[in-house]
Amino acid sequence: MYSYKSRIRYSELDESGHLRLESLLDYFQDCSTFQSEDLGLGVDCLKERHLVWVMSSWQIVVERYPKLGETVTVGTVPYDFKGFLGFRNFLMTDEEGKRLAVANTVWSLLDTGTGMPVKAPEDMREKYVLGPKLDMEYAPRKIQIPENMEQREKVEIRAHHLDTNHHVNNGQFVRIAIDSLNERCQIKQLRAEYKKQVVLGDVLIPYTTVTEDNKFIVVLKDDGGTVCCIVELCNSEAG
Repeated sequence: MYSYKSRIRYSELDESGHLRLESLLDYFQDCSTFQSEDLGLGVDCLKERHLVWVMSSWQIVVERYPKLGETVTVGTVPYDFKGFLGFRNFLMTDEEGKRLAVANTVWSLLDTGTGMPVKAPEDMREKYVLGPKLDMEYAPRKIQIPENMEQREKVEIRAHHLDTNHHVNNGQFVRIAIDSLNERCQIKQLRAEYKKQVVLGDVLIPYTTVTEDNKFIVVLKDDGGTVCCIVELCNSEAG
């Protein structure tokens, strides 16, 4: 497993003094980026090949949110390729090696010229050495959209929402979804399903609801009504 160590920063904390869920996602995303850069498969390599990895889904399960100053180890391991899809686990542990959070992700490799999915090149498959899947309760990738959702305030996409691919970063979708909720709670599991890329100047309209088993669902649509991202947040009391 590829890994790096870090300390929890004040800028990454929520009001309770613990790491924010969105910051945890950033740690995981940075870990896979560091691995790709170290393998020579990073941002510049993909740009030269007119390729881009696009997030299809996140599942993050949190056992404990670390506090300010804690030293953590962040790791990642790719565990499968299927056609144009890549599958990758993430793990965060504390100084004693105890699990803080674990995640599963599914990525799609796209040709930036055509926008079509493509199979990962052979050298890429060789450099990303596959490992065993981590032990976690794997949830389905698809998230069901409930009926009778409440529309929230529109969000215009600004430059700070974008990454080097000039699209809204997958973590920013989650931030927008969380900000659209009136309630704050201790989130124990995040699921996010990405449906459409969003760019500078676009508008996202959040629609929210709470299910009978106390899960928050946020659907982010563009101003034409197309679903761009679906986020499910389970708190410690959700069934």
